[in-house]
Amino acid sequence: MIVPGSESQALGAALAAETGHSLAAVGYERFPDGERMASVAGPDDADRAVVVAATTSDAAHVELLQLQDAVREAGVDEVVTVLPYMGYGRQERAFEPGQPVSARAVARAISTGTDRVVLVNPHEASVADFFDVPCDIVRAASRLATPLPADLTDPLFLSPDTGALSLAESVRDAYGRGAVDYFEKVRHSGTEVEITPSDAAVAGRDVVVVDDIVATGTTMSESIAVLDDRAAAAVYVACVHPLLARAARTKLERAGVEAIYATDTIERDVTAVSVAPTVADVL
Repeated sequence: MIVPGSESQALGAALAAETGHSLAAVGYERFPDGERMASVAGPDDADRAVVVAATTSDAAHVELLQLQDAVREAGVDEVVTVLPYMGYGRQERAFEPGQPVSARAVARAISTGTDRVVLVNPHEASVADFFDVPCDIVRAASRLATPLPADLTDPLFLSPDTGALSLAESVRDAYGRGAVDYFEKVRHSGTEVEITPSDAAVAGRDVVVVDDIVATGTTMSESIAVLDDRAAAAVYVACVHPLLARAARTKLERAGVEAIYATDTIERDVTAVSVAPTVADVL
């Protein structure tokens, strides 16, 4: 059975439809003291439970652990945990003395309640090594080609840095045409990023800026502004994980983005395509 966390209800339903597995009836409660309770009502006779939960908050992490325990309590033999978005995944090392490796800490906790983990486009692939159970990585960026307009003008697929170049290539390949390039990006702090344009000609072209995560929107909005200065025809944003924290959406709209397309690893109003078919392939 497919067991969705509260942050992944649409993806859970899509995955159930894609695989033909039953969708569990899950309840999410909150007690007066603030504690939470996630439960699975009337589990069927399934011998395997697939818990699908984006851990976008500390509460979502607790909820995931509760769902894992609930299906174990119900007698399920095998638990598979799908993390469409892994919270704390970008804290894959201690950046200063005395800091924790937060990705390792949460991975160890999740490992206690599951037999296998599936990660969708983790920011750093190395986080898979932190789990104490087998962990598979799913690459879903190519799904972002589906919602793009079919008539893009001489499209250029641009990544905000070299690290995301493979994502841009994946979307371009799935789209079927276009060039690929990247921006030079220097991060000075968690909120301060310097963008240096590449040498790609953008005037009169439709540009799709591709990244794995859009968090605060600073990098993306600065990229859009640079492209506008260079007379791009239209700028689209495509991302796997639309975190869109704080004023990210406003930043992008003010920068002049034509449209934002994202997957359902984090369910937002910009979600335009599901990663369910890609996840189903590994299940």
